[in-house]
Amino acid sequence: MATEKELDQFLRGVELRAFKYCIYRVKDDDVALDIIQDSMLKLSLHYGDKPPEELPMLFQRILTNTTMDWFRKRKAQNALFSNFSDFKSFDEESEFDILETLEADQESSQTESAEKTVNRQQIMKEIENSLNDLPDRQREAFLLRYWEDRDTAETALLMGCTEGSVKTHCSRAIAKLSQLLQAKGIHL
Repeated sequence: MATEKELDQFLRGVELRAFKYCIYRVKDDDVALDIIQDSMLKLSLHYGDKPPEELPMLFQRILTNTTMDWFRKRKAQNALFSNFSDFKSFDEESEFDILETLEADQESSQTESAEKTVNRQQIMKEIENSLNDLPDRQREAFLLRYWEDRDTAETALLMGCTEGSVKTHCSRAIAKLSQLLQAKGIHL
């Protein structure tokens, strides 16, 4: 069972990595911070009684789920305004042109194309799905090293094995992921 101090230390240690993960996915600092805060709160409330060695994997899953929930919510909100008639002005004196608004939005923000966004999201989903096909130790080593950005020594300590074992697990995980993704037509 994790003590309050151990839980606090874990959350402090994972904060920056979680932010980098979220900002990559949602591309908005404020949203990323909200997602991280929600994830940390969920971990504390629902899993604070778990052993400290289980916290990294639990937090990663909670963070992923909270991020996906945000995307689902945003998609639902955007669906409400899909008709141009929704943007009609109730005030007859003012003229509202949706095309001018869309042009201004495109010029003012530096966003990637919809095709690239969808493609990136699909690849990330396939990677996440393929991670489930890895053996437990390989998945754990891969997530700690590459998703949580931990070094080999720290990963070995968390996994309770040698640094050589971590390198072996990571190497095998990458080879297996590459094989799984190539079978699905994804070449990175």
